[in-house]
Amino acid sequence: MKYIMFEDFSGKPLPIIFPNRIAHDELRGQIPYSTILSAGFIRPSEEGFECFGKAKDLGKEAASGDGKLIMELFQKHEQ
Repeated sequence: MKYIMFEDFSGKPLPIIFPNRIAHDELRGQIPYSTILSAGFIRPSEEGFECFGKAKDLGKEAASGDGKLIMELFQKHEQ
């Protein structure tokens, strides 16, 4: 799976997770006005999610705290 971490209109990070068959820049084209904070690949891990690699077509890479942030967002919305 791939992901792009956007900055939403309130300044908060907003991840979008999508399948590998979609290029990072294709998804980016669907959300043209948001700032990209980071992008790369995502997989489940024992701690929640691991974000790694880079989106060469966007010139962005995974940030160290992305996996933790995505896991916290999932937990927040499950409560």
